[in-house]
Amino acid sequence: MDRLTNTIRPYAWGSTTAIPGLLGVEPTGEPQAEMWMGAHPGAPSRLDRGAGETTLADVIAADPERELGAAAVTRFGPRLPFLLKLLAAGAPLSLQVHPDLEQAEAGYADEERRGIPADAGHRNYKDPHHKPEMICALTPFDGLCGFRPPLEAAGLLEGLGVDSLKPYADLLRAHPEEAALREMLTAVLTADRAEMARTVAEAGVAIARLGGPYAPYASLVHHYPGDPGVIAAMLLNHVRLQPGEAMFLGAGVPHAYLDGLGVELLANSDNVLRAGLTPKHVDVPELLKIVRFEPAEPAVQRPEGNGEEVYESPVEEFRLSRFALAPGAAPHPLPDGAPQILLCTAGRPKAGEVTLSPGESVFVPADEKVELSGIGTIFRATVSL
Repeated sequence: MDRLTNTIRPYAWGSTTAIPGLLGVEPTGEPQAEMWMGAHPGAPSRLDRGAGETTLADVIAADPERELGAAAVTRFGPRLPFLLKLLAAGAPLSLQVHPDLEQAEAGYADEERRGIPADAGHRNYKDPHHKPEMICALTPFDGLCGFRPPLEAAGLLEGLGVDSLKPYADLLRAHPEEAALREMLTAVLTADRAEMARTVAEAGVAIARLGGPYAPYASLVHHYPGDPGVIAAMLLNHVRLQPGEAMFLGAGVPHAYLDGLGVELLANSDNVLRAGLTPKHVDVPELLKIVRFEPAEPAVQRPEGNGEEVYESPVEEFRLSRFALAPGAAPHPLPDGAPQILLCTAGRPKAGEVTLSPGESVFVPADEKVELSGIGTIFRATVSL
């Protein structure tokens, strides 16, 4: 078992206090958006097995079967297929979707064939993998996820009393649901930018005045003035996760995280198609091929019970669970045969003989058995085979 040293990513939307608060350290004043635990090439975790510090990626590359297990190597190749994060949103993230595996493979192959540099700002597909994800709240956590029914979205737009939004509301009322959502999103993202900026400004004034169901969109107007993503975001359901609650986000589901601290587990990929709320590249035609225009209520998970509380997901690349270790409880042995990352978020529990403080994590190779004991909360990330 290896204690991990992890990189904190300073993205501009990150909270300045949430991750330092969990770690019990003084804030630096700079945003601390994500702490990455895994073997992603962009910021692999580091460890020391007695011969000096190295990366988890290099350790896995040296002996994939020992570290990952034969089943994981056979299914995913010699790579850790998941990435675990602490995510701390102090401002809204971009409105985005992720491709499914077939779309990612095709998009990556096409951009490779066209010679688009891997670090190009207009590149959509950084790798040939899909990027499903799970977010579990550690604090109250606000996000937007999945499309509202079109008639509900039309009513929300009309309630703002902004004349220039009436054509978009009419689109939502004029077609069957899937076509209505597609037509409306296309119209918003291809509208004249100057006209849209004026519409967003007028909508922002109304949002600030009305509050209530419009309150989640106020921060979008503040952080992204004039961005068409503000209007596009009103097509989505607002969801607030309470601590311990989670939701799974599959391919093609539009979403944006707004505020809060959570544990995120995702397939190890960088593939993101953005619809707005960002200064980054927005490829509207490619985005429209990826989005699933299906109204759906966010499926919030509230696992209960003793022992391992599992957050269900329909993918093989990852499996997220939580242990709330109570005083006097018997140790919890964990199965071996697959790679695991264990993250402490409360208390001072033990993984084997290693005592963990909040924010600390360990990597458990596939050939090692471990049991959890003590008092506190541990999240377990592994594969689902």
